[in-house]
Amino acid sequence: MAWLLASFFLFFISSATACDRCVFQSKASHLYESPTTYGGACGYGNLALQFSNGFFAAAVPSLYKQGAGCGACYQVRCKNRRLCNTVGTKVVLTDQNNDNATDLVLSQRAFFTMALNGKGADLLNLGVVDVEYKRVPCEYPSRNLLVRVEESSYNPFKLAIKFFYQGGQTDMIAVDVAQVGTSDWSHMKRSYGAVWETDNVPEGALQLRMVVTSGYDGKWVWAKSVLPANWGVGAIFNTGVQINDIAKESCPPWQCGDGQWK
Repeated sequence: MAWLLASFFLFFISSATACDRCVFQSKASHLYESPTTYGGACGYGNLALQFSNGFFAAAVPSLYKQGAGCGACYQVRCKNRRLCNTVGTKVVLTDQNNDNATDLVLSQRAFFTMALNGKGADLLNLGVVDVEYKRVPCEYPSRNLLVRVEESSYNPFKLAIKFFYQGGQTDMIAVDVAQVGTSDWSHMKRSYGAVWETDNVPEGALQLRMVVTSGYDGKWVWAKSVLPANWGVGAIFNTGVQINDIAKESCPPWQCGDGQWK
């Protein structure tokens, strides 16, 4: 029996392969209102409506990843060929979905976009549909990574920030802050969602460095001058960097979905 279990384990490991994206089968539902204001577990607030263009989603904890999944982009298409097109819709993850009945809860606009022409209302009326989805790169070609100073900040004693317009197919897994021109880095911790904070705030103008997943590992991204010495709550700053990396995923060959959905 032990030999059989070991053989099965080795077969499973050897059958897994690395690809840019894995395709998952599940169900999706939609919000029943189109919000003009937005909360969400990622902490984006109304900025979520702006940088997602209304194409956003809440996802189960395995995709939310305790906040590391915030800002990730997914392509989702429904499987009802009478109502659904074959391209689907692209959404940005902005919230956590705690309902195990569906992996994703899409905005109405995103859910409607999965439909064939003239079938949008019929699809919305279904409420819940079978879908397949895969993670895809977020594309913000004319946007650098931005940082917003959160309301819990208090210069110079506490700094809380969140990132948006994070491109590529990456998770942000670490953030450090230091005074510009020094190498005395202070580690920031994830407060919740896309928000990072520290009570050990360096003096003066601040630089940031972030670790994002890339390829089979991670890489440092360095923003050499981001926050001025007089940074304040609510201010948004340009990091001057763009993130376009692709983090590899591991799944069986039949689950890889590197091809485009057309």
